[in-house]
Amino acid sequence: MTTRARQLRRAQTDAEQKFWSKLRNRRLLGYKFKRQQPIGCYIADFVCEDAKLIVELDGGQHSEQVEYDRRRTRYLESKGYQVVRYWNNEVLGQVDSVLAALTLALSQRERELNAAP
Repeated sequence: MTTRARQLRRAQTDAEQKFWSKLRNRRLLGYKFKRQQPIGCYIADFVCEDAKLIVELDGGQHSEQVEYDRRRTRYLESKGYQVVRYWNNEVLGQVDSVLAALTLALSQRERELNAAP
């Protein structure tokens, strides 16, 4: 898994490159994100461990991919993560809107985690 994650980090899509430039080095509200992070038998696009939040960027999908993503999301949620998804074209064309939505998701997630017993 680690080798595959390294390969994915080297071969990022344009959307992943653009998004990473906005997240890296704690640029989004001080949250630390990792990219192409192995979690179990899956590799998440972007992970914020403090908020237990995963960001997935999606391109065009076939029906098989949709079912795979459902299984993957269920697994990641079973490990305590919340998964949010954005389309590649949203990141490429409206990155500020995506970052605003992610900021909202992070603050909601933080409230949920702080309220947990």
